[in-house]
Amino acid sequence: MTADLFTQHRGLLTGVAYRILGSVADAEDVVQETWLRWSEVDHAKVTEPKAYLIRVTTNLAIDRLRRVRARREAYVGPWLPEPIITTADAAERAELADSVELALLVVLETLSPLERAVFVLREAFGLPHAEIAEVVGRGEPAVRQLARRAREHVRERRPRFDVDRGERRRMTERFLAACVEGDLEGLTSLLARDVTLVGDGGGKAKAPLRVLYGADHVARFMASLAGERSLRRLRRAFAAPPSGGLAAEIGPAGFGVEITDVNGGPAVLVTVGGVVITMLSLVVEDGLITTVYLVANPEKLSRLRSMSHPREPGASGRA
Repeated sequence: MTADLFTQHRGLLTGVAYRILGSVADAEDVVQETWLRWSEVDHAKVTEPKAYLIRVTTNLAIDRLRRVRARREAYVGPWLPEPIITTADAAERAELADSVELALLVVLETLSPLERAVFVLREAFGLPHAEIAEVVGRGEPAVRQLARRAREHVRERRPRFDVDRGERRRMTERFLAACVEGDLEGLTSLLARDVTLVGDGGGKAKAPLRVLYGADHVARFMASLAGERSLRRLRRAFAAPPSGGLAAEIGPAGFGVEITDVNGGPAVLVTVGGVVITMLSLVVEDGLITTVYLVANPEKLSRLRSMSHPREPGASGRA
């Protein structure tokens, strides 16, 4: 019964921890620690198991975020949240929703750990202020103030997603086609003048060590990627992109690209033999791309899988 209750809420707990931490590995560690505490507690004294588990998970996540913040400050280049596949199966497993948008998680990184936890519990999971106060050990008035401050902070910095999912996918397809074809002019036409590219290689893969600003710089960087030999092989495959989207595997090395749902929106996965080596996610506003997020750190991509190369049964999700 103890294990069944925990299993029943495990997806919820993973969702809470991931949104607070922005890291699947850290979220999994927090949920495992929650299980250890749950297995040792006197369950006869726990009147509301779900509330208890959320409280333990949240406070463990807050403590962990405070510890990892120092490591992130010493990170090589920009730090981006760990991306996750949000197909139907993954969404059901981790109870994922629009609140895992990569752009939102980036903004949440600018909140304090306590503000972030309050925002997640209130905005993503709809918990009442009184219940959040119990979770974080603060008075309800203080929680209301934290929630208001966090909400205003996020509203000021979060991109306006004023395009539907279909339009975002079409823009992603056009962006990918222009990159693959090395079409610098076509690529530039898709970018806002003040577009930014944030790359996360962690010192382990090719990515800009600083944020790139401006359409010219971003377009030239993306075109330079298309100039590499592996991507030149792909140009021949995408002279006329199919209406249903882009996906291909070319040559014995199994090099390919595809578009799939990552963190609740369309994203480009570049793969070799089914192993994801780069993820690209776009923010689209007013018909133009305003931000490009590029994750190439292999440690952050180890859990992403090409939809053309699903994980073998029984394979571990840990790196």
